[in-house]
Amino acid sequence: MLKKIFTLMLVFALVFSLFVGCGENNTANNSNNDAANNAVSNNTNTDNTNNTTDDDTDATEPAGEMVFNWNLGATIETLDPGLSAATNSGHVINNTFEGLMREVDGKPVYAMADSHEVSEDGLVYSFHIRDGVKWSDGKAVTAFDFEYAWNRNTDPATASDYSWIFAEFNYDSCKAIDESTFEVTLSAPADYFVGLTGFSTLLPLRQDAVEAKADGAWAADPTTVICNGPYILTEYVPGDRIVLEKNPMYWKAEEVKIDKILAKMINEGTAALAEYESGGFDFNTTLPPAEIPRLLVEDPTFKIEARPGTYYFNINANKVPELQDIRVRQAISLVIDRIAIADMLNSGNIPAINFIPPGIKDANGEEFADKALEYGVDIYDMEGNIVKAKQLMADAGFPNGDGFPTLEYVTNATEGHLLVAQQTQDALQTQLGINMEVSSMEFGVFQELRKTHEFQLARGGWIGDYVDPLTFIGLYITGNALNSPEWSNEEFDALIKSSSQAMGQERYDMLAEAEKILVEDAWFIPVYNYVDKIHQQDYLKDVERTVLGTFYFGRAYLDK
Repeated sequence: MLKKIFTLMLVFALVFSLFVGCGENNTANNSNNDAANNAVSNNTNTDNTNNTTDDDTDATEPAGEMVFNWNLGATIETLDPGLSAATNSGHVINNTFEGLMREVDGKPVYAMADSHEVSEDGLVYSFHIRDGVKWSDGKAVTAFDFEYAWNRNTDPATASDYSWIFAEFNYDSCKAIDESTFEVTLSAPADYFVGLTGFSTLLPLRQDAVEAKADGAWAADPTTVICNGPYILTEYVPGDRIVLEKNPMYWKAEEVKIDKILAKMINEGTAALAEYESGGFDFNTTLPPAEIPRLLVEDPTFKIEARPGTYYFNINANKVPELQDIRVRQAISLVIDRIAIADMLNSGNIPAINFIPPGIKDANGEEFADKALEYGVDIYDMEGNIVKAKQLMADAGFPNGDGFPTLEYVTNATEGHLLVAQQTQDALQTQLGINMEVSSMEFGVFQELRKTHEFQLARGGWIGDYVDPLTFIGLYITGNALNSPEWSNEEFDALIKSSSQAMGQERYDMLAEAEKILVEDAWFIPVYNYVDKIHQQDYLKDVERTVLGTFYFGRAYLDK
């Protein structure tokens, strides 16, 4: 088993290292001027590549309408770029909206902008909006649309789950100098900022569209939504399907081969797999864990790809007084058999004891994942972990779980999440004498419980937004909307804040110390690092995937 796990970790590290190598233009190790030059170069290269692709694929396009059938999985909560915080809605938004830049082959290339300059001190960025770019109703995309979106999404009244990301790139202010010039001022340099400008919370929005319906409803209504990406929303049936159609006003509309995307929301792995294997889906990422070994051996259209992020448990000690004792939380972390969970899921997931995944290195070239060996959980010594956990519970006054209340664990109702919950339930009962009840529910209801902090224990998951250690731990600062159990630690907050003003190895050392506090305080318990399980029919070509796992179909086509 150890050989299997070490092999998986090596594969993950190698694959993700390749991703990081492709995305180095976004990291804090490069200069702002390098980022600007790379963006210009990549824009030129991408245009040339796309012209070649057009020539190569025109002859293979079938006559008539090209329709792409896609399974989105879980129900979409919102399609408003400023309010979205879920992976599946991020896939849709990445295909219906476009920012100043767009990631192509791991690097930021110009999109709504066609050039930018950076001041010598690295604090002021001036982006120039491309001539002729339009919204789906034919009106021009302007710098004022970016100014409106950024001000709206940083306004507390908007209640954006991702407003905090502005602080992560040291955002100070923005303004539209005129219709074609958008100026951004930072409080401290952040070389990875340019790579973030394609992120959903930083996308442009039309004020009249947003104000047509409140609480993000405008973005899910084909009569009010206005997009500037390759596709537009033409139908939305909550919990069932989304229909996207080619946007004729998109500035690269000639590249878009697919006429219509029919996106279903089948969240049950067995049903989604059956639909794919019968030819009903061209693309699917919702699969039952038990089928993964068979698919790896028998199905050449199935693949597993590394995805930098972590599956974890939230422990809301604010709801259970007994969980306020750090010894209890650490005991729970110790008895979770991360290797057994990864093996049970059969999906190539990598057991994790920290949040910064393999492939992320400091200025000295050392892996953050290697530092996690100091955090007190040895995944290869479960016998020793259990002994420590039992002693911690006894020291806390709960030997063999005596006098400890029953806990409730909440999760959305998919097979993999329920398997993890059941394994954890058994571990807590068998090893610590703690009873844990599992409550499963529809994804939207589950999301609301986490948002309102109304839970005791809950499943959590996080995928990085850019290639830097901060993206994997910055969301746990006090008051962050995605800090589900409302954990607060002054030392952690101070380190995250100070790191924004530091450079080089000093900054990385601060982030490593912050992660150590995060893990050892055990309000959040990492379980495994993610991978993407992808089913893609062999006739579906040129699907693009960002370094961090978001799909783009703007150049994809079906060659049947």
